[in-house]
Amino acid sequence: MSRILNRSRVSKKSEKIEDPPAEKALLGEEIFLDQALRPSRWNDYIGQKNIKENLRILLTAAGERKHPPEHLLFYGPAGLGKTTLAHLIAKEIGAQIKVTSGPAIEKVGDLASVLTNLSPGDVLFIDEVHRLNKAIEEILYPAMESGKLDIIIGKGPSARTIQLELPPFTLIAATTRIALLSSPLRSRFGGGVFRLEFYTPEEIEEIIKRSAKILGVEVEKTASKEIAKRSRFTPRTANYLLKRCRDFAQIQRGVLDMQTVEKALELLGVDALGLQPSDRALLSTIIEKFGGGPVGLNTLSAALSEEQSTIEEVHEPYLLQLGLIERTARGRTATPKAFEHLNGIKRTLL
Repeated sequence: MSRILNRSRVSKKSEKIEDPPAEKALLGEEIFLDQALRPSRWNDYIGQKNIKENLRILLTAAGERKHPPEHLLFYGPAGLGKTTLAHLIAKEIGAQIKVTSGPAIEKVGDLASVLTNLSPGDVLFIDEVHRLNKAIEEILYPAMESGKLDIIIGKGPSARTIQLELPPFTLIAATTRIALLSSPLRSRFGGGVFRLEFYTPEEIEEIIKRSAKILGVEVEKTASKEIAKRSRFTPRTANYLLKRCRDFAQIQRGVLDMQTVEKALELLGVDALGLQPSDRALLSTIIEKFGGGPVGLNTLSAALSEEQSTIEEVHEPYLLQLGLIERTARGRTATPKAFEHLNGIKRTLL
């Protein structure tokens, strides 16, 4: 997709969007490795085809009207590329992007400071938007709808309201827990609310190949397939496993082949299904302590000494996707596939 709005302006408080040169990252320049692996061009972004097509139409139409795109909301599990999409959108429309998060905006004054420092056409990206204070949400509504910021100064009878005009801007928000967003806030994302889906093994393999090229390492085809199979359908996890396998191969003075990958992942505790020790501990608890279930979330949390939110948001989505557990009205149960997997691991260790 071609550039839509060609604007060049400089803002000291804005983050300038540039192609992150992987070579500089690997030579120790001031750029994080994860940023070097992040796609810097629209065509480099693999997966989420339906969302990309919808965004292409939205951005192209907005560019032809000479208006900033409407506000956008991305949601879905962590590590699927919500932040990357926000940066790519800013780059496609030739805009500056300012990045903040829900927990960072503690007071109305924090939000006012961010909004009043925007330039016309800027992109404001708010990560973890579900953690915004409700009072701050109320201030955000008119800013999103009519470009006005209402600030109340003082208290009691002497209080007065000041209304500030804001430049046209695009708000892009991201969340892993859309259910915690209020309906009024969700309804104000006129550009669309998009759910990012888990990636296919083929898409993950393409991402691994691209990342390996940036890292300057050669990965055998069978090895890249094995990493993809254990990556939990998530690009962030795939890149993490690739980097750790690269480190293992470097220390062992070996090549990144199937044998090296298997040894490295075994050392990390990542099994053939991509389960980590904490995932297997959850399955073992359901099977061995509670006879396969059903077991309630409260009881399971206490037995694992783990937060309920961690079980629900980190472990369960992947275990449900693999068909290893089921949610019932009475609690969580382990499936026959879970019994078979854990028994297979035990037989391997014997």
